[in-house]
Amino acid sequence: MIKNLDQGDCKLLLKQNYIGHLGYIYNNRPYVIPITYFYEDDRIICYSGEGHKIDAMRKHAPVALEVSDIESVDHWQSIAVHGHYEEYEGSTAKALLHAFSLGIKNIIMKKEHRGLNFISEFSAKIANNDMPIVFVIHIEEITGKMRRK
Repeated sequence: MIKNLDQGDCKLLLKQNYIGHLGYIYNNRPYVIPITYFYEDDRIICYSGEGHKIDAMRKHAPVALEVSDIESVDHWQSIAVHGHYEEYEGSTAKALLHAFSLGIKNIIMKKEHRGLNFISEFSAKIANNDMPIVFVIHIEEITGKMRRK
């Protein structure tokens, strides 16, 4: 049976995962790409290098993020987040990137039972002023569905 997820379950799915599919518009065409994210304080923190998706989101701030947890055809849950893109720079970007790296590391350690060396990678980028573009998706709406047999 397919059911709607309540807001608490939607946020829990978002919080327990770190890979989703980002939807955005570029030249009047929709694009959907996989992206690593971290959910904290009712916002989604991400980073990227310059390129197609950043150019697109700078022009069209409304975006979507889809996150799924699929065990089988009869046991899954999925959410769609609608929000808007905002880019950060300077000390705010550094703080967000630090929160992102710590958060992702914790999720992976809990979910996949393995450690990662994310912190040193991001610390090196910050120290060398090789900062990626740090952005936040400000959540406007979350909806979700689940199926259990």
